[in-house]
Amino acid sequence: MNRIIQMTGLVIVAIAVAAAASSIYTVSEVEQMIITQFGKPVGEPVTTAGLKLKLPFIQEVNPIEKRVLEWDGNPSDMPTKDKLYIAVDMFARWRITDPLQYFLRLRDERSAQSRLDDILGSETRNAVAKHELIELIRTTKDREPLRDALLSDAERELKMGTLVPIHKGRELVEEQIFTAAAEKVRVFGIELLDIRFKRINYNESVRPKIYDRMISERRQIAERFLSEGNGEAARIRGNRVRELNKIQSEAYREVEEIRGIADAKATEIYAQAYNQSREAVAFYEFTRTMQSYKSIISQNTTLVLSTDSDLFKFLKGMEPGVGLP
Repeated sequence: MNRIIQMTGLVIVAIAVAAAASSIYTVSEVEQMIITQFGKPVGEPVTTAGLKLKLPFIQEVNPIEKRVLEWDGNPSDMPTKDKLYIAVDMFARWRITDPLQYFLRLRDERSAQSRLDDILGSETRNAVAKHELIELIRTTKDREPLRDALLSDAERELKMGTLVPIHKGRELVEEQIFTAAAEKVRVFGIELLDIRFKRINYNESVRPKIYDRMISERRQIAERFLSEGNGEAARIRGNRVRELNKIQSEAYREVEEIRGIADAKATEIYAQAYNQSREAVAFYEFTRTMQSYKSIISQNTTLVLSTDSDLFKFLKGMEPGVGLP
């Protein structure tokens, strides 16, 4: 009899210990709890950390994250407004603000991630389809200094190399996606904190065509640079020839002016030297005529002169057989 009583006591103690262990649970600082009874939530969510009590056996504890969670979408191909297929990879941050609503609609984080894939992926696709590629990969901040500084003034006037204007930019597109998606995920007890483009790349099928077009455009600009350089070189050579001719012309003019001044000075000196008497004048006339003979008469020279020519009067008075000095 005593043995039966002891066994019964041990069973009661074991049940009491099990009940006590089942009725006590702890809530950490990074968790919040939903208490369910027969699968249905009861009471308010437990959001404060510490040691808590529940009904043993019939109530269960369902932990729910309180920390900021990560959503990392898979890269997916989608078309832009300018008909370019791009591979978009995005990430987001979210947290559970209404654990009861979250538990009723999604139950666990796996279901939440799946629903976020659908909502964020859909909103991203809609936003990408409404904007051109340049709006998705660039912002307007500090963009103008990136303009190719090597472009000439003529090319700037023709708007060659001018950057395509950006009306919204990547940040506003991200904000549009965030605003639209935040409303849709709020009904699940989720607060969307942020969403960002992680990577945008051309689709594999169109990437070679895009690169070929970029190469063609840069080659066109390079050819324009080469043409402009050749034109500038020709202009410099023309200026050099013109300046050289100008310098030579001015130098020739100065030489002739100096030579004229020298001749005038020499003539003045001759005049002063030979104009002192009639004999001096006659002697000067004779010597100058003799010098001119050396210049105009050679061994095979034939002259036809009139008898009253000034050049002939000295020859007329010469005796036969007398050579020129």
